[in-house]
Amino acid sequence: MERLQKVIAQAGICSRRKAEELILDGKVKVNGKVCDVLGTKVSNQDSIEINGNVISKEEKVYYIMNKPKGCLCTSSDDKGRKTVLDYMPQNQRIFSVGRLDYDTSGVLLLTNDGQFCNHMIHPRYHLEKTYVVNLQGILSDDDIKQLRRGLKTKTEKYQPAKVFVLQKDLTRNRTQFELTISEGKNHQVKNMMLALGHEVRRLHRVKFAFLDVKDLRAGEYRRLKPYEIKQLNRLSMEGEQK
Repeated sequence: MERLQKVIAQAGICSRRKAEELILDGKVKVNGKVCDVLGTKVSNQDSIEINGNVISKEEKVYYIMNKPKGCLCTSSDDKGRKTVLDYMPQNQRIFSVGRLDYDTSGVLLLTNDGQFCNHMIHPRYHLEKTYVVNLQGILSDDDIKQLRRGLKTKTEKYQPAKVFVLQKDLTRNRTQFELTISEGKNHQVKNMMLALGHEVRRLHRVKFAFLDVKDLRAGEYRRLKPYEIKQLNRLSMEGEQK
């Protein structure tokens, strides 16, 4: 059972707020009867009409994309820049699971399932995301210790991260390393490095939990397989119990 306004929004009819307005205006019927009470719960067997039109339940879809650099994780952009949805089917209402910055590439999930999205991005579910970070600067042993025990700044406290150095180039003052985090704060990796006094030159997400995009070129996507969706949900439930 789910709230009526949520079911209407998930069907792609309108936003949840607009759905609430339609309900209060008496324009929604459930099983042939006007329903103007917010919070009413309905099941998959209930028939829902809006202005006399029966709504169809939206099929849940789940995608993985190799997000290219130079596009936004939004539905549109007032500056006319490309978004990830420009690469996706145009006949579905979908959104990105969390966000990667405009100049960040790699694993990105997309769906129309709000509950699934929340389970994937909320810190309490502890789903790991792994990045390859190209850094301007040398990551010191002290930097690594801070990251591994949980970096603290004046304004933020980050959960312990996993760090694996891939390459140090002392002549060009650069470091390449893998960083695995289990939360997704705004511009997190860049802000963590900035707090340590380093600038991120390039950022690529190589894994979301167990998923990678080695078989996908930049801008390509595929549907998640049923067992992958099931495993992601299982990992989020296990993470919540930690």
